[in-house]
Amino acid sequence: MNGIIGKKIGMTSIFDDKGRNVACTVVEAGPCVVTQVKNEDTDGYSAIQIGYGEAKEKNTSNQMLGHFDAAKTTPKRKVMEFRNFDALEKSLGDTITVDEIFAEGDKIAAVGTTKGKGFQGVVKRHNFRGVNDATHGQHNRQRAPGSIGAASYPAKVFKGMRMAGRTGGNRVTVRGLEVLKVYPEKNLILVKGAVPGHKGGFVILEK
Repeated sequence: MNGIIGKKIGMTSIFDDKGRNVACTVVEAGPCVVTQVKNEDTDGYSAIQIGYGEAKEKNTSNQMLGHFDAAKTTPKRKVMEFRNFDALEKSLGDTITVDEIFAEGDKIAAVGTTKGKGFQGVVKRHNFRGVNDATHGQHNRQRAPGSIGAASYPAKVFKGMRMAGRTGGNRVTVRGLEVLKVYPEKNLILVKGAVPGHKGGFVILEK
């Protein structure tokens, strides 16, 4: 599996070849540095580890400083491992750019952490109908969840019950996204579809 680490910049729109305006997400993908190379003989599987984003030395542990020194690179904020990376033959310390992996028209997947929305009720968290379509028999409390179970039996709330709680902040993979444009000179890639996370958040693009 091939991939790269990037940062979500925001959204824009471009015109396709048919003159249609298409919304897309701008991701700054790479350049990434190979910080470790694993193989079948020493590690039992083949993979490469890449790093992205500059980190301060004072915020990096001594173990990771030595790890980055071995690759002759500066400390990185985000480190990710890709198994069976077959796009290119890379060695320790090499740089991976976005145009080496992705091209226009590719179907990719984006992995990121969704926006955290804090503690939310059932209307926002689980799309209960709420005000105009009073749900669960709630005639006078239209944003309430309604009944959550029986009485003396089972005398508990089953796990997985749709109730109020913390929303967002989860690791999510969105598949079936399309690469619209690649700008290697600026390390940018335009993706059609919903890329999880907030502006400035780390995103992993997989092919």
